[in-house]
Amino acid sequence: MNQDTICAIATANGVGALGIIRLSGGEAVKIAQKTFKGKNLEEVPSHTVHYGYIVDGNSQEAKGKNKDERTKIIEDRPETEDVEQFTIQNESSVTQYPTSSDTEEIIDEVMVSVFRAPKTFTMEDVVEISFHGSPHIAKKILEVLVKHGARLAKAGEFTMRAFMNGRIDLAQAESIADLIASENEASRKVALNQLKGGITSEISILRNDLLNFTSLIELELDFGEEDVEFADRTAMNKLLQNLRHKLGALIESFQYGNALKNGVEVAIIGKPNAGKSTLLNALLKEERAIVSEIAGTTRDTIEEVIHLKGTAFRFVDTAGLRETTDVIEKIGVTKAKEKIASAKVLLYLYDEQDSTPEEVIAFVKEFHREDLKIVLVHNKVDLTNDEIPNEFDSTLNLELFPDYCDELLRISARDQTGIEAVKTVLIDYVENLKDQESNVIITNQRHYDALRKSLQSVLQVEEAVSSGIHTELLAYELRNALEQLGEISGEFTNDEVLGNIFSKFCIGK
Repeated sequence: MNQDTICAIATANGVGALGIIRLSGGEAVKIAQKTFKGKNLEEVPSHTVHYGYIVDGNSQEAKGKNKDERTKIIEDRPETEDVEQFTIQNESSVTQYPTSSDTEEIIDEVMVSVFRAPKTFTMEDVVEISFHGSPHIAKKILEVLVKHGARLAKAGEFTMRAFMNGRIDLAQAESIADLIASENEASRKVALNQLKGGITSEISILRNDLLNFTSLIELELDFGEEDVEFADRTAMNKLLQNLRHKLGALIESFQYGNALKNGVEVAIIGKPNAGKSTLLNALLKEERAIVSEIAGTTRDTIEEVIHLKGTAFRFVDTAGLRETTDVIEKIGVTKAKEKIASAKVLLYLYDEQDSTPEEVIAFVKEFHREDLKIVLVHNKVDLTNDEIPNEFDSTLNLELFPDYCDELLRISARDQTGIEAVKTVLIDYVENLKDQESNVIITNQRHYDALRKSLQSVLQVEEAVSSGIHTELLAYELRNALEQLGEISGEFTNDEVLGNIFSKFCIGK
């Protein structure tokens, strides 16, 4: 794979002030030099930038042009100062368009950066061409580079080369994709911590401890006929307990990490005309959903994202839950129930003038599940002067708390009173997911699956040690645990898994 020199646009699609095309591979500098009019890139130092032009040596458009028209003096360019470890080379205080043959077309005026192996992202020679950000110019430059020996990069191929060449491990490679995709401050910080090797360091400590004992168990197999034990079983039990605790903490952090990375889905549910759309508008501080006194106004789901304390909350306003003969409204009710199934938080709105405690209790018990936080929201309190809590709410409290839900808010979505309390409950929900003991947060589903499998192997090893199982079976379970942990960093990963991971990257990364 690493024999080819690859190229791709490294900046976002579309028109911009500037664009960057990246090359990586053993022939990167040589290929760039074939297209570049300026200094000889093969002779310049690493980590330097050079002014010049990208030209197409076989362009049909260039034929017939007057050579003199393509050679003119352009404005003086100021000298630039050296920057530590990264120098902009001043080619000349007066720069000319290149003098070339009649079949040579100037594509664009560029700045070319040269980075020599191994001090690059891919640990290969890398060249970056900064051009005026036209998609057409980018296409023309790529065509010229491919003509001179480069090939177009596959999705994630630059990062894959960094992994294959030992620059980063697999968890760090995945964190790059997470960093690029981060949409809030919390997800950015988590991805950056993983890029710095946070999860890798934690996993390495666990693997090294486990590896030491595995080696001793393997040694016992070599001396099986002599019936000796090199591994202290008491010490092994302590190690396994420690591993079980740490693996459990990492696994538990996934729910928090997933909330930071992907946001929290919040379903706003209730009977028709309970004030669901009014609540959504109050949270958004804009008239996003149609509000009407006519029951059943919302037929489809409406989704909007709100960021609270760095976490994205995806609010879903749904159709009112009721029995109906209206075909379209039935579809809306079905979609509402689907959103309940995927939500992590459910805000159940009710209006005591249009509901009974029995209805609310029946609903909560029907849709309750262990991984769903249900928040009761007593809306339209501005229309009543009941004492707090009133008899209606006291009944709910008695029947549902704490087994089915643990929050009951009184609000007026119309008057926007109690809205901050709703936000506080959501922020607290995310904060309560966080394990205060662990500095490492799992955000990746693949890592989560590998950790669960590793924990299962550790539990089986514990059982095997306590029951005095044969050393050979003990070694098998220990190797399983090691392999599962190794899959996170990429030490034990097959080509199919690698292909799936890097295919999710953008082309220029």
